[in-house]
Amino acid sequence: MEARAIAKYVRISPRKVNFICKEIRGKQVDEALSILRFTPKKGARILEKVLTSAIANAENNFNMDRDNLYVSDAYANDGPHMKRWRPKARGMAYPILKRTSHIGVVVKERE
Repeated sequence: MEARAIAKYVRISPRKVNFICKEIRGKQVDEALSILRFTPKKGARILEKVLTSAIANAENNFNMDRDNLYVSDAYANDGPHMKRWRPKARGMAYPILKRTSHIGVVVKERE
């Protein structure tokens, strides 16, 4: 049995969030929450909200015990890019890609 939570169209690059996802994958949920609370990055704040939501989904929707929950998967996939243009030398234009992410967390119960 697994419970999941997904935050879509978050305005942060998935590469920045995936570094933090690697830190919490496979950890107990309380340990993962404490890691995220003391990580000084914007992606950690967002990932903490998604993990809290996944824990709440597990407890309320699937009647899982919080003490046995662990983070089985945490990921940040590419969302759509916002394309902007910046002027450059000699009348040229330079593309700027403002990246978005779909951030997800899956929690499972240990047997």
